[in-house]
Amino acid sequence: MKILILCTGNSCRSQMAQGFLKSFDSKIEVQSAGTIPASKINSIAVKVMFEAGIDISQNKPKNVSRYLNDEWDYVITVCDDANETCPLFPGKVKHRLHMGFDDPSKFNGTEEQIMAEFHRIRDEIRSAFYKFYNNILI
Repeated sequence: MKILILCTGNSCRSQMAQGFLKSFDSKIEVQSAGTIPASKINSIAVKVMFEAGIDISQNKPKNVSRYLNDEWDYVITVCDDANETCPLFPGKVKHRLHMGFDDPSKFNGTEEQIMAEFHRIRDEIRSAFYKFYNNILI
């Protein structure tokens, strides 16, 4: 099973989704990428994932162009912008899905409010991808 998770910056939501899917089943090949990748992974995303028992600190944002010619069982977009600008894959894609989540890195507020937003989005991603894993992949 090969799954590619796409977001715009590949620094937050797609990295969290990749981390959760890998934690559910180590046999699944999961990659994440961005349409306009950031220079580094979001440090708050790393922190909230670590709190959930998943280390994504060594992950790096990658450009989707490196995966366009590969074959995928699923290509999943996790933000509306990536869904709208999702490139065509010359390789074979069996299923294309969209699971949209708010971007916690765009949230403004106190440090406590920002952390609460990251926790909310992390938990939404975990729940949605756990349902995907249990209802579709197994």
